[in-house]
Amino acid sequence: MHSRFQRAALFTCAVMAATVLPSGQGAAAEDGPPPAIAIASTPDRGQVSGGDALLRITTTDGHKPVRVEVNGTAADGFRRQPDGTLLGRVTGLKNGKNRITAEAGGRTSARTVTNHRATGPVFSGPRAAPFYCETTAFGLAPAKQPDCAAPTKVSYKYRSKLGTFLPLADPDHRPLDLATATVGGRKVPYVVRIETGTLNRAVYETAALYDGSDPTPLRRTKSWNGRLVYTFGGGCSGGHHQGAQTGGVMNDTFLSRGFAVASSTLNVLETNCSVPLSAETAMMVKEHFVETYGPVKHTIGWGGSGGGIQQYTMADSYPGILDGIIPIVGFPDGFTLEKSMASDCKLLVRHFSRPGNSFTAAQRDAVTGMLQYGSCVGAENIDIRTATKRCDKSIPLTARWHATANPGGVKCTMTEAYANQFGRDPKNGFVRSVLDNVGVQYGLKALNSKKISPAQFVELNASVGGFDEAGTPVAKRSEADPRALKAAYRGDLLNSMRLGLRSTPIIDHRLYADRVPLDVHTAHWSYVTRARLKAANGTSANHVIIESQLALGEQQTADAYVLTSMDRWLTNIAADTSSRSKQTKVIAGKPAGLSDGCYLTPTKRVNARLTYPATGPCADQYPIGADPRLKAGAPLDQTPLKCALKPVDFGDYRVGFSDTERARLRKAFPKGVCDYSRPGPGQDEKPGTWRDYSVR
Repeated sequence: MHSRFQRAALFTCAVMAATVLPSGQGAAAEDGPPPAIAIASTPDRGQVSGGDALLRITTTDGHKPVRVEVNGTAADGFRRQPDGTLLGRVTGLKNGKNRITAEAGGRTSARTVTNHRATGPVFSGPRAAPFYCETTAFGLAPAKQPDCAAPTKVSYKYRSKLGTFLPLADPDHRPLDLATATVGGRKVPYVVRIETGTLNRAVYETAALYDGSDPTPLRRTKSWNGRLVYTFGGGCSGGHHQGAQTGGVMNDTFLSRGFAVASSTLNVLETNCSVPLSAETAMMVKEHFVETYGPVKHTIGWGGSGGGIQQYTMADSYPGILDGIIPIVGFPDGFTLEKSMASDCKLLVRHFSRPGNSFTAAQRDAVTGMLQYGSCVGAENIDIRTATKRCDKSIPLTARWHATANPGGVKCTMTEAYANQFGRDPKNGFVRSVLDNVGVQYGLKALNSKKISPAQFVELNASVGGFDEAGTPVAKRSEADPRALKAAYRGDLLNSMRLGLRSTPIIDHRLYADRVPLDVHTAHWSYVTRARLKAANGTSANHVIIESQLALGEQQTADAYVLTSMDRWLTNIAADTSSRSKQTKVIAGKPAGLSDGCYLTPTKRVNARLTYPATGPCADQYPIGADPRLKAGAPLDQTPLKCALKPVDFGDYRVGFSDTERARLRKAFPKGVCDYSRPGPGQDEKPGTWRDYSVR
């Protein structure tokens, strides 16, 4: 569908292609550098997908004719932009390496662009198989393994004056109950164009206000503010299916302000717990969006729980996909969550449930560190280690792993999502694990504060146990595979926060859940993140925490505040053209008035430095707890996956032990206890960005 305006734009573009990019001119070489060729649709690392790319050509003289060629063939369709650069979408790229050249004034530049299939992969490595398709959940045509590809569909919805999104068959029709949105101070019809398709074996969705003409990458639509919000979903599972939901794109907070929204099924961590695969998918979906709508001013990450994990790890390991992040009830990374809550809580809840257990409710709280024991029970229920417990209904029972009947079947643990990073243990066929609790002294702080007895401490640590490769609790403690440990640190999967996050604006939106029964999203994780940022970079000034309650009205108010604050923050950074470091620009660009704070009521927000332990005006309403590893003596930043060990020294304890207890404690820790004053095994590995797991 082409409006009269768009047909005129396309005609203008064609005329400019003939005049700005003439064919066969033999101009003499002139002084000055050759044209610069940049990829505008992806972080400019020379990688694209789907056979096309949006290119930006920059010359020292914006009025000189420029000729662009792709693999020796002239590329037409470039259009001069207000800043003097040329923007154009090239198509027909072959899989693999493509040579792009640009010539102006007799000077030529060239670069190689590597194209990948739209079905992937790009850098995440070999794809999981089998892989079950779910395109019909989105109204797309049925698809087949292994690619699960389906034709793209465009549909429309409008926002009614009653505040609901309703289908709209004809986008040029204006219903009587049509609401308006406000973009740049101008009211526009609240009609939304929704595109649904498949990329990288995921189903993606994009949504943006519709201004009456089809989008083009060469001219921004009048109803789009040039910003993109990329949403991420929670959970954590090993994958093997396409997914039936995205992070969500029909969000009034975003769309009513002119933001476009994008997401995909492989950006929902419950569908796929692999951060490299999520990053790859987000890159490809954003690339397609830019090739459809044009360059974005900045991209804001948004999402809770596992959606926060993806934002934190993606921003650090694959910088450039997201410019600023808003993790909601987030965790620093999946492996920290696994060891410090999901696995520890399962072991502790199991111990406390045994017949004859002597721990009182207050003592259980003291050992787990949480404000209520129910949070640990909820964490225990996450169960991201049992081989098939989290398998999606789309995965047939006959395809799932069974120790004897189907040992080569599908496993659905978090660790399975990292087969390309950690490799498989040839002895059992499971992905190598980084889970480790050797030397962890559960209840150490409760012991030293005399909240539990020496006998209880000894009994707990002698019998807490660990997990086998299938996630079954066993008497032996869990021990990490050395190869997996090194890969986790090297690939920044245990989030170092010293790479991209060093210069990423972060608004940590903490919806307070510490008093919600069985809720695992405890508030102390915001402070674990802050401690790690400060330890890695010497400052956490790019990290703002906003606390609010789960009440709907307060959450909506807080959502709007953090979104508009992040938009202003990123706008300020972009306006800073000084030679200062990016980290300095990020800190200096924080908007006036944006600081830590909390909502005391839906309409009353106070700005106050938030601390751990909690102090100040927010402390009474938002007290902060801990977790089992912190109560076992781990540092607040929780960086070691596996701790260094030292011999048991009874002089380290503030209580006395009987001879029997001493003997039993030594037996419980035959290799020693955690020594957090030294780096753990594997922590000498240097993390790097944009790691390519297709290269072995």
